[in-house]
Amino acid sequence: MWRLIRRIWITLGITATVIFVAWSLWAYRPTAEARTAIASDASVTVVRGDTWWRFVPRAPRGDVGLLFFPGALVDPVAYAPLVRGVAAAGYHALLVEVPRRGAFDGADGPEVFNRAREATRAIPQVSRWVVGGHSRGGVIAARAVNGGLAGMAGLVLVGTSHPRDFSLAHVTIPVTRIYGTRDTIADVEKLEANRRNLPASIRDVRIDGGNHSQFGSYGFQPGDWPATISRGHQQRLTLEGILETLAELDARGEAGSIDGAARARSR
Repeated sequence: MWRLIRRIWITLGITATVIFVAWSLWAYRPTAEARTAIASDASVTVVRGDTWWRFVPRAPRGDVGLLFFPGALVDPVAYAPLVRGVAAAGYHALLVEVPRRGAFDGADGPEVFNRAREATRAIPQVSRWVVGGHSRGGVIAARAVNGGLAGMAGLVLVGTSHPRDFSLAHVTIPVTRIYGTRDTIADVEKLEANRRNLPASIRDVRIDGGNHSQFGSYGFQPGDWPATISRGHQQRLTLEGILETLAELDARGEAGSIDGAARARSR
C-alpha cells in the first residue's frame, strides 16, 4: 500500500515538474518584437558577447551607461526592446545573461558578477553605471550596489520588492523603483514592507494598470494579474524612469560616482 502511494506521489511530482518546465519555456520566451530589437540599425549597433549584449548608441553621451539583469527564467532577449531604448537615447547599455536563467542559484553565485565585469570592460568609455534589473534581476542589481561590483553609481529596481535581506538605506546614489499596480508577484504591499531598506531619497515610478509580465517582452507569467494598459505604454513609462535616473547621474558629473565597494555598503 505504502509502495503504491509513494509511486503515485513520485509520478505526480515528475508530472508537475514537466508541466512547469514546459509552461516556463512557453511563457518566458521573447516576443517577435524582442527578437527584432537585438538587430543593429542606423541608430543602435548591437554587439553579441559570450554572455551579454552590448547596445551602442550612434551618438554616445557622457560616461554614464546602463547595466541590466533579466528576471528569473525569462529569456534575456525579452528585455532587448527596453535596453535598446536606453541606447537610442544616447547611453551605452548592457544586457547580461544570468547563469541558468537564475535557476539553481544562478542569480546568487559569483558568476553573474564575473559576466558583468567582462561586459563592462568592453566599454571603457563608461565609468559610471546605473545598474538595474527586473524581478530577480533587481535582486542582482541591489547586490551589485551593496558591494558586488565597482563603478555602480545608480540603481533602478523594476518590478521587485528587494532588497529584503540587507539595507541600502544609507546609499547616496540615485535610486529609482518602478512598479505596476497590477503586479501580484512584487505587489505594492511587499514593496512597502521593505521600504525601510531603501534611501529616503528614492524616486518611485508608479505605473497604474501595469503588471509584472509587461516589464519585459514575453508571455504571461504564472501568478500575475492581467494588465489594464498595453505593454508598449508600460514599457514607455519604464524607459522614462530609467532615462531620468541616467540623466540625473549624468548631471551630477564625476562627483556623483562611487567605487561600488565600501561606500555603497550599508549592511
